Amino acid sequence: MSAGAITISHPMPVNATILWEELRHIDRHVQWMADAESIEFEGDQREGVGTSFRCRTKIGPFVTVDRMTITSWVERREMGVTHQGLVTGVGKFTVLDGPNDTCVLTWQESLRFPWWALGPIGATLARPVLQFVWRKNLQRLEGNLTS
Repeated sequence: MSAGAITISHPMPVNATILWEELRHIDRHVQWMADAESIEFEGDQREGVGTSFRCRTKIGPFVTVDRMTITSWVERREMGVTHQGLVTGVGKFTVLDGPNDTCVLTWQESLRFPWWALGPIGATLARPVLQFVWRKNLQRLEGNLTS
């Protein structure tokens, strides 16, 4: 695993169709991602490969605005993204069917930090913080799906 690689899986008490119906609405990610403050689309496209947007992200005192572009989109299964900004890299949500009308959501990111943010050392230091925040985000998403 590289310094900036993070993978988190979370079981969801709903089927993949219900989860995807929420996940596909990129503009609503700010409702369950505590670190995502705002999303502004570039153009009219709101879903699918090629959708681009700027996401203002804040963790503690650190704020960045990243340009993100959807690179993969498989209905009910996968949404991939590239990050361009202070931190660059790729990410992906993957949805797998589980037993008894449930599913598992996996969030993978491979991030590169700039040299002045300590590069691989900065990524290593950020990993536990990002894992904590993203686990909480997936718990919040679960709560939104079941409320």
